[in-house]
Amino acid sequence: MDAPPPPAPGKYGGSSKLLGRLISTDASISHHLLTITRPLLPHSLLLLLELSADFRLFFPISLSLLLSPTLLRPFLPPLLLGLLLDLAFVGLVKLIFRRPRPPHNNASTMNVAVSVDHFSFPSGHASRVCFVASLAHLSAAALPDYKALNYALLLVWVWAVLTSVSRVLLGRHFLSDVIAGACLGVLEALFAFHFLRF
Repeated sequence: MDAPPPPAPGKYGGSSKLLGRLISTDASISHHLLTITRPLLPHSLLLLLELSADFRLFFPISLSLLLSPTLLRPFLPPLLLGLLLDLAFVGLVKLIFRRPRPPHNNASTMNVAVSVDHFSFPSGHASRVCFVASLAHLSAAALPDYKALNYALLLVWVWAVLTSVSRVLLGRHFLSDVIAGACLGVLEALFAFHFLRF
């Protein structure tokens, strides 16, 4: 697929100098994080985290909950519907903002599924993993033996945080993309937990 066109000159500068400064600071911080961590973290681990939250892998695995014990069945509708909602919201926001990915992103190692995947804001991976972690947390709290799930929940949250951070460390996203994606995922989980349970 072809890369999206670069943003129009002056897209941010004329309307808001503050916004331009925020975007510049965001890009600078993101590049600094990438630069200082690149020699410390194995690239293959970051790619594995990226793959673990890819929708094309994650959604079919989530469907496998249909075979799960009946205790987990109430978790299924909000999870599956929420994942679809997340896909739609992230795609819509990316289409509206059309923020290009960081210049240091290695597009040759990216697996682009649809044209909006060329855009950076918000991070769909961060949104997805924070949605799953938040929904798991809310759903577990509603179970009678909630305390027994504390370690599993901790692992889910560690996965969500590491995957979110890996988006910046791989150069796929700016820090603000990841923060916005994480916030979107938490809001989607709250919505799915309260309104999509059957």
